[in-house]
Amino acid sequence: MDLDLNDSGLTLTTDMVMVLALIGFTMAMFVWEKLRTDVTALLVLVVLGLTQLVPSDQIFDGFAGSAVISVMATMVLGAGLDRTGLLNRIASWLLQRAKGMEERLILYASATAGLVSSTMQNPSVMALFLPVASRLSARSGVALARLLLPMAICILLGGSLTMVGSSPLIMLNDLLAQANRNLPSGVATLAPLPMFAPAPVGLALLALGLIYFRVLGRRLLAGHADRSVTPARTESYFARTYGIAGDVFELTVTAESPLVGLSIGEAEAQKGAPLLLALKSGNESRLAPPADQMIWVGSVLGVMGPREQVGDYAQNNLLRMQTRLRHFGDLFNPSRAGISEAVIPPTSRFIGQALGDLHLRRSHGISVLAVQRGDEVHREDYRKMTLRAGDMVVFHSIWRDLAQAAANRDFVVVTNYPKDEQRPHKLWVAVTIFGMALALALSHQVAVPVALMAGAVAMVLSGVLNMDEAYGAINWKTVFLMAGLIPLGWAVESSGLAAYLAQLVLERVGSLPAIAMQLALAVLTVLLGMVVSHVGATAIVVPIAINVAISIGAPPLPFALIVALSASNNLISPSNPVLAMAAGPAGYRTWDLMRVGLPLTVMYLFVVVGVVNLIFLSGVAD
Repeated sequence: MDLDLNDSGLTLTTDMVMVLALIGFTMAMFVWEKLRTDVTALLVLVVLGLTQLVPSDQIFDGFAGSAVISVMATMVLGAGLDRTGLLNRIASWLLQRAKGMEERLILYASATAGLVSSTMQNPSVMALFLPVASRLSARSGVALARLLLPMAICILLGGSLTMVGSSPLIMLNDLLAQANRNLPSGVATLAPLPMFAPAPVGLALLALGLIYFRVLGRRLLAGHADRSVTPARTESYFARTYGIAGDVFELTVTAESPLVGLSIGEAEAQKGAPLLLALKSGNESRLAPPADQMIWVGSVLGVMGPREQVGDYAQNNLLRMQTRLRHFGDLFNPSRAGISEAVIPPTSRFIGQALGDLHLRRSHGISVLAVQRGDEVHREDYRKMTLRAGDMVVFHSIWRDLAQAAANRDFVVVTNYPKDEQRPHKLWVAVTIFGMALALALSHQVAVPVALMAGAVAMVLSGVLNMDEAYGAINWKTVFLMAGLIPLGWAVESSGLAAYLAQLVLERVGSLPAIAMQLALAVLTVLLGMVVSHVGATAIVVPIAINVAISIGAPPLPFALIVALSASNNLISPSNPVLAMAAGPAGYRTWDLMRVGLPLTVMYLFVVVGVVNLIFLSGVAD
């Protein structure tokens, strides 16, 4: 049915003026930044309730809406995957697949990040992939600044693959449901979009980003080789600074080995011995075994050193050498344990004591690998050294044990390390829960928010996360921002402002074809999104787009979907949280983001409008 708004005599009412004023206030506060964005959203929410622009019994429905629940659940699911060390395994896999080629590493890393962002919030994916990118950069020699921007942009593009990949798409179905309450008679109800409705658009956008950086990446990112400001605490760093190099191996003690009956301390005192970092006796495996712990037949040693040195040591002591970590895989997982540096402060109780007398292995589970005093590095005789203020001590430990020991303030850890407990043994539990939650969402037997929240609850019940960690995984600023601005979108619709603005649009561009109007709305959404965030732009423009479509007799769903997809098309401004997170570590300037992102922004618009129309023309979205 065609609805001629010009004949309907719509006039600007008091309610419309008030909603317009709130939109103007929101834009001003977001630009001025005098108030935080979530505080502004809450203030707008309260004003909407006090003025009855949104009924008081509906004003807080945004907090319990499908959009907010879905966002919270995806954050918890992502935290569960991160806590099990999945991304560290992804980093190792990417390094193996890239085989040292920069273009291939950037391509694989960006594609992986983009695919992961299809089921998680974009800022959460960026937060999870920042350490992955740092590790890839350090291990491959590719500058972090050449790696991070392609990954960040592909994360934004990959968020268009599903209806839970970005906040605008999560909000869209709630806004469609609200629009159904105010549809003119005779207009068909707007059905909610299924989980993978935007998948063709997302695939086209992700392919666009990958091809763009594959073809132009070297030229666009030229000159970024030395801008990274995040130091990499890597194996190469410790090898260069302390001479600590090599890989980790397992050595099984045979009945003929001369190590049988020796203590760990006696074994590591032997000439040519590698670093002894772990011991398995019977069914017990532990890092940093005490120096007086005995070695018996069948014991397994976890050692670190160059392959040739470890091989010679194994041969001389009749040990069976294994390059694959069958017993210590979880213990040596980088998300759980690793090498760190610590400085002895002037207030330390360790000052004046011999390092060997501290028994750090027994008391804290920490192995000492080296001590640096001034320009001199001690690796052989450090156990008898009397510690002084300013000494730099190199540790190997489980991160949790290191954090507990550091709480005593006898040393200050200067290496960035994961301070939360890691649970790599829960990896497949977390992956299974994540997969089942997605399968449940795709089954159409259960609502998507319910399916995702079921997965979040399962993460807690299975021990992947505890409840406090689940609370900590939720970005409450995002939750309050969405819950505060969703009712603003309702007010745009229910006050008649959306219909009135649609009337103004038609008076000026009503003769243009529908696809031109879609493109104009997409541009408006992009510009507005840079001012009031992608959440605010979605809440404001989706109702207008629906009314424009109804007015010209076009199906509203393509218009609404184009707006929601365009709201995430902020590839040039540090106001985008994903780009802001990448800009600091990589040292990007605003000009760098504009030079790379502006051409992509234009191409993004044409891809979205073109593919969305193809989807609905072919009936794929039904």
